[in-house]
Amino acid sequence: MDRSKIAVVGGGMMGCGIATCAALAGNSTVVYDNMTDAASMIIGRVRENLAELVRYDMCNESDADAAAKRIQVVDSIEEACAEASTAIEAVFEKLELKQEVFQKLDAILPAEVPILSNTSGLRITDISAKTKHPERTLTAHFWLPAILIPLVEVVIGDKSSPELAAKVSDMLRGWGKTPVIVKRDLPGQLANRILQAVIREAVNIVEIGLATAEDVDTAIKMGMALRFPVWGPLEHVDAVGFDICAPVQNTVLPEISARKDASPLFAEKAAQGMLGYKTGKGFYDWSKKDMEALVRLRNDFIVHSLKLIRETR
Repeated sequence: MDRSKIAVVGGGMMGCGIATCAALAGNSTVVYDNMTDAASMIIGRVRENLAELVRYDMCNESDADAAAKRIQVVDSIEEACAEASTAIEAVFEKLELKQEVFQKLDAILPAEVPILSNTSGLRITDISAKTKHPERTLTAHFWLPAILIPLVEVVIGDKSSPELAAKVSDMLRGWGKTPVIVKRDLPGQLANRILQAVIREAVNIVEIGLATAEDVDTAIKMGMALRFPVWGPLEHVDAVGFDICAPVQNTVLPEISARKDASPLFAEKAAQGMLGYKTGKGFYDWSKKDMEALVRLRNDFIVHSLKLIRETR
């Protein structure tokens, strides 16, 4: 049997984003989800993704139409896997559910077919613990929005094949993505470990009264974040010099947060019914801020940055 299709299990925001990326790269893509009216919802989300890419001039209408025709929604996981060369799981972030999906995929697919998880924080070692062929399992964590962000974290589990990680990375490059290989299966993978450290100190600054939430976000958005697309923190260290960075760290690190658990500020706000945007209040009053406009601005900035970066390469 010819195996040349990408199977995506899970038709939510991330699953549809991954399917869109796969189809745009020329792959016949099969999506399975057991939700009611899965086909209409998934095709609708995919078409919205493609329309957004056309609007941003990231692809033309002809390419978008061709990609849409490459995507098929099926009624069973067996049908999704029938001709799959790679399977990608993108279900809810619940270990037991992901383990169940991986067991099914492992039983259905030939041993040489890679099984990938889009988990954002769970260990692929744990997700694949009940499979017979854990060597063919990896994390392939796409970042939201998957259709725009190039990064995919490819995480090698305790029993995963490092050679497979290299092959999957090559496949993702063919999709126009920028994979990074994470050599150990630790919580937070790579980028989320850095993000959580930033969030920890950002919350700490508000908690100790050093600055307001708005000023913290402004400092990041108008400062270091403007450099990060082309100037990473380790490039910054090399540019400044180890002889400069070491004494700065010796001065600053003892004063910043070293918490091993979430800030009590989270629990305090949650107890007050302040969960953030979903309840209308968090660090900000969202009756005075427009989330949809902010998301559009975020996506506009991502696209502008990507185009600029690509023009200089």
